[in-house]
Amino acid sequence: MVREMKKLLLIMAMAVASVSASALNANSADTLQVTTTPQMHCANCEKKIKSNIRFVKGVKKIETSIPSQTVTIVYEPSKSGFDDFAKAFQKIGYKIQKVNKGK
Repeated sequence: MVREMKKLLLIMAMAVASVSASALNANSADTLQVTTTPQMHCANCEKKIKSNIRFVKGVKKIETSIPSQTVTIVYEPSKSGFDDFAKAFQKIGYKIQKVNKGK
């Protein structure tokens, strides 16, 4: 009985630690939304961006939208920043500009 209680307490402690770690990771993410020059015009443009920009350190998620001409990147700001993304886009032939969210 005591052994089972110890196992239960250990499992509960691990679960709490796991949830806490997930919460810390969720809070450390930032979002960058940019437009590209030249503009994206097809699925190959989106694929080129997604398959290359994912290698920038700290990238968690990339979404592209041809209709709105935006690339939205969720990343860890402690590992990368705008300049890192600008360099990565430049390597594949694009310049980026931050989207004004006030529009």
